[in-house]
This record gives sequence, C-alpha cells and structure tokens, in this order.
Amino acid sequence: MSENPTSRYRYKPVKFFALAYLFTWIFWIPAVFLPGNIGFALMAVGLLAPAVVSTLFVLLSKSDALKRDLKNKLIGFYKVKWANVFLAVLVFAVIVVCSILLSLLFGQSLDQFAFTEDFSFTGVGVGSALITILAASIIEEVGWKGYCEDSIGEYMNWFWESMIFGALWSLWHLPLIFIKGTYQAGLMVNPLYVVNFFVSGIPLGFIITWVYLASDRSILACMVFHLFVNFMQEKIAMTPETKCVETAVVIAATAIIVLAKKDMFFETRHVGRLLETLTGPSNCAARPASNRLPGAM
Repeated sequence: MSENPTSRYRYKPVKFFALAYLFTWIFWIPAVFLPGNIGFALMAVGLLAPAVVSTLFVLLSKSDALKRDLKNKLIGFYKVKWANVFLAVLVFAVIVVCSILLSLLFGQSLDQFAFTEDFSFTGVGVGSALITILAASIIEEVGWKGYCEDSIGEYMNWFWESMIFGALWSLWHLPLIFIKGTYQAGLMVNPLYVVNFFVSGIPLGFIITWVYLASDRSILACMVFHLFVNFMQEKIAMTPETKCVETAVVIAATAIIVLAKKDMFFETRHVGRLLETLTGPSNCAARPASNRLPGAM
C-alpha cells in the first residue's frame, strides 16, 4: 500500500484522547468495585491504554514519516541531551527542597527531609511498587510522547499544547481517586489535596514538554525525568500540605522556564508542518500551516 504523503497526514488529537480515555477508564472504573489483585490487574491493563492507542495510531497511519519519527523518538538515544535531563532533574530536586523549607512557615516539620519506608499505594508489595513506578514512567511516556503531544502541537505553539495536555493528562487519572490503595485515593481525606493533585499536573506538563523538546523530542529523556519525579513524589516524606506548597513552587519554576525558553514555547514554525520539518525542506511548502484543531475523526 502506498505511503500517505507526509504533507497530507492529519494528526487526530480528539480521536486519540477519546480512545485513550475510553480504553483506560473501561478497566479503571470496574477496578473501583473489585478487590485486591483483580483491581490491581485492571489498573495495570488500563495504564497500557494510551501507549497501545498511540502505537496503533502510528502503525495504522499509512505514513512512513510518522512511523520513522516514532522509531527515532524511541531508540534514537543520540537525541537525548543528558545535560538538559540532568538540569531538569536538578530543578525538580530544588523544587522539592524549596517546598519543604517553605512548608515550615505553615507548621510542617524538617523531618520531611527523609525517605519514607513504604510507598503510598498499598497492597502490592515494595517490589511490585517499584516495578509499578518504573512501568508507569515508561508506558505513559510511550503513549503521551509517541503520538499525543505532537498531535496537539501540530496545531498550536508548545505553550498552549502544554496547557491543554497538562489538563487532559491530569483528568485522565480521575478514576484512581476512587480505587482503594492508590496514591490518589489517599488524597480523599481532604478535597484540597485532590484539587491540588489535578492542578499540579498542568505546570508539570510544561516542564516535561521542555525536557521533550530540548532533547529533540526524545521519549527516553522523558522516561528518565518522569521516573525521577515519580520516585521523589513517592519516597520523599512530604506531607500532603507540603505538596500543596510544592504546586505553587512548580508554577513559579514553570514560569521561569517558559520565560527563559520563550522561543521554544511560543514559536509557530512547526505548526501545520511538524512531520514535514523532519523530512527535509522539499516538503515544507507543500501544506499551509493551520492553527485550527480538527474535530474530524
């Protein structure tokens, strides 16, 4: 079958998110009502959904350029700017330190500068918890960076892409707050903690977009950063109150990053021609840029 020309391929973000949500939540919602290992198994299957949907979108696209792009993002280790990944990890470590220090003003303790003995999600064991954190970091990034973020970024600058992706990514976790034993369910003791969780995903989306773009759209770079963030959030003994403070610090850090990288976040050179810029200048003029987010499926 002949390749769909790069200039004619249309990313389908609306369809992607509809299917990613559907095939995640049809497993996560039953897990709310099912106990123990059965619920955990359903959660694990649901976690796979964005990666599976993303990969199928690429493989069924009939676009060789899109398939090459996914391959390069997955195994193009040369793309990773390790200095920038280290900088991002350092920035998040500083965010955690500043959050704990600021929390002292609200009566929190310096004892938060310690590692927790257990993970926040229960019933799976320490070994399984570590595997879950690692798997979540790898699988989620294959889904979100394999197709999703580019499908939004094709139609707008990376600032608005980060805003939209961060909100949708946060909302994707919604059923987890009702599943006993998850980190999100532990937040239900206070509605403020729940709201904070969903708000915090938006500025974090900007930071991970920075990691993604700085390493020439490398999925590996995002996996490493995501793993570090998950580990810090789980193992540093921050209280829920301090995590509310942390969200404010993340927003401040995000503002600094966006201001420092204005060309990265606000340029529109890639809009309407994201794949074309990967295949040489001969294709660049083949399709006019469009800022319209398509509703077509």
